[in-house]
Amino acid sequence: MTKKDRQAIFDKFRGHCAYCGCELQKGWHADHVKPIKRKFKYDRTKQKLVHTGECRYPKRECADNYFPACASCNINKHSMSIEDFRKLVGGFITSLNRDSVQYRVAKRYGLLQEIEKPVVFYFEKYHSEQQ
Repeated sequence: MTKKDRQAIFDKFRGHCAYCGCELQKGWHADHVKPIKRKFKYDRTKQKLVHTGECRYPKRECADNYFPACASCNINKHSMSIEDFRKLVGGFITSLNRDSVQYRVAKRYGLLQEIEKPVVFYFEKYHSEQQ
């Protein structure tokens, strides 16, 4: 990817993560909106899976399929569809209540408030504001 291509991706949402809306910092990622699903094979000498250089959906390797993303959103999204990522984010409160003692204690002390609402990504709000 060229510097110009990367800048065009960055500019899609004026330097904000397409998902959470935070201002992008150095090290931001260019995310495939529709995943390309890289192919891996097991390397016995390294004892791990390594990328083969191929992907299952090579036609998705195009400018329209890139969104700018902060590292944490892109890493959490992994190779999920938008809707699967939405379900993952929507389930964070449940998993925090189940798995994090610190979260439950902070909630008991009134340091945070849970709000039930649908997950709306920044790019969805951005597009509706632009129309």
